[in-house]
Amino acid sequence: MYYSDELIEEVRNRTDIVTLISGYVKLDRKGSTYFGLCPFHKEKTPSFSVSPDKQIFYCFGCGAGGSAFSFMMQYENFTFQEAVQNLAERSGVRLPEADNSREARERADRRETLLQIQKKAAEFYVNKLLSPAGEKARSYLHKRGLSDRTMRRFGLGYADHYNQALYTFLKKEGYSDELLRESGLFGYDEKRGFYDKFWNRILFPILDVNSRVIAFGGRVMGDGLPKYLNSPETAVFDKGRNLYGLHAARRSRERYMILCEGYMDVIAMHQAGFTNAIASLGTALTEAQCFLLSRYTKEIIVLYDMDEAGIRAARRGIPLLRNAGLTCRVADLLPHKDPDEFIREEGSEAFSQRLEKAENGFLFLVRVEERDYDLADPGGKSAFLHRVAEMLLTIPDEIERNSYTETCASRYRVDPDLIRKQLGRLSLKGTEQRVISVPRTLRSRDEQKPRNREKAQRLMLTWLSGSAERIRRISGILEPEDFVNPLCREVAELLWKQASEGELHPAAIIDHFTEEKDQTLAASMFHEEVPSENTDEQAKALFDVCCRIKRESLDLQSASVGQGDMKTMLTIMEERKKLEQMQRNGPPDVFFENKA
Repeated sequence: MYYSDELIEEVRNRTDIVTLISGYVKLDRKGSTYFGLCPFHKEKTPSFSVSPDKQIFYCFGCGAGGSAFSFMMQYENFTFQEAVQNLAERSGVRLPEADNSREARERADRRETLLQIQKKAAEFYVNKLLSPAGEKARSYLHKRGLSDRTMRRFGLGYADHYNQALYTFLKKEGYSDELLRESGLFGYDEKRGFYDKFWNRILFPILDVNSRVIAFGGRVMGDGLPKYLNSPETAVFDKGRNLYGLHAARRSRERYMILCEGYMDVIAMHQAGFTNAIASLGTALTEAQCFLLSRYTKEIIVLYDMDEAGIRAARRGIPLLRNAGLTCRVADLLPHKDPDEFIREEGSEAFSQRLEKAENGFLFLVRVEERDYDLADPGGKSAFLHRVAEMLLTIPDEIERNSYTETCASRYRVDPDLIRKQLGRLSLKGTEQRVISVPRTLRSRDEQKPRNREKAQRLMLTWLSGSAERIRRISGILEPEDFVNPLCREVAELLWKQASEGELHPAAIIDHFTEEKDQTLAASMFHEEVPSENTDEQAKALFDVCCRIKRESLDLQSASVGQGDMKTMLTIMEERKKLEQMQRNGPPDVFFENKA
């Protein structure tokens, strides 16, 4: 849905960023700025700042920054359109309908009604668990170590032996048989009519990333089959595109997520403090689930049972995770069968240590592959190394592939050049091994740290963003084209344009960029530390920065002048003379706060 610049500006102006972020982060005021613990990385000392004047936020620790829209996109993982819609609803701004056709309204209404049915069913099951009829189910969950608080947190419920209880309840709520059939919660045959699909089961509501109930998983009480039963796919539930627990795990500050096998694994881990645990929904991991995960994390620890089924699942899932651009490791909980048992037997600290020791995903696959070969036999070892070469060929990045080649060669005591030669032969043969294309990921925060030249430009932009008058008065001394870093120049051009119109809006400049990494970098340009101990010292420091930016700009222009272009060369020489004269005279009035 396209929203006009005027409408976006209205939403931005009606949103107070301090009030918004205070709903997620505890903020304390220090001078004109608010500070708190960053929600995007773990820290003990607050480095996360919110500026009410500029309506932007910035973390001096990890570099996250942006506007109110950026915050919602990064924290809630909204698209820009979703962020606009959310903030518009909060601020009371009415947005245009995406599609006013009758068919579109009917589809939207039907989807909303199906979500209401899932929510009503969840409430019904919770009440059943808390009733006398749910005593056996509660006792089972308590024996599994779950507290009442955890049951409430995950909305656990119970369906008793009466297999029309939910149907009767929802009919009284006024829902039609047609909608109930579409909900996936009921079966139908001519003899019995409608009947509940879930009965005599503990119910696990499945929520989407926006915390809406979209389906259920049910564990049978007793020895009935199947042991676990999931809702079928519906208009609101696609099991290959959702993950259990992701609605909660996406808010974790951990650098990774833990991929488990089942509902109880996830719930037990969250109860123990590992709130970054998730699970696929009773099916093998899908590409869609992996790319969904890549929106929320860059690293996955796989925590499957190390039986044959679990190893098969890991062998299939790890390449999919890597294909989605995710770093992958594998944790081994042996001799324990699952996370719940491990934590109960050895405690959370030992569990954390086991996670930290998780094995590199690719090396795990190599080790598992090793089981199919007799390495004591020369022929078996040769065949195995040929297989390793085929696996290495699936790594597209040459540096990464070389690192794994060295590691595998060292582990299996073979000359790495032999493996490289085999890789070359496989490439020349046009091997049918599929080369996994790993999407380019966002640069790390360390890679985003500016070089000295960029830092000078950013410091100047931070200072200029405090006053439109400063920009007007510095024009003629410094211009946007003097900022040689492309992003800095674009930000400068937008600042100059805003200054010419009368007011500066740094938040609007940040939202001008569409890529999250560019928004983050743009936000950092308004958060350099401007020296402020003494007015004269500040003026001299800013003046030195200005002269440096101008000098580097002239140097770049000189280097790019073609032979014979004397007119341009003379212009550059005149600009150099002006710069030298200005440096001899000292800082002009614009650099002194009491005169600017």
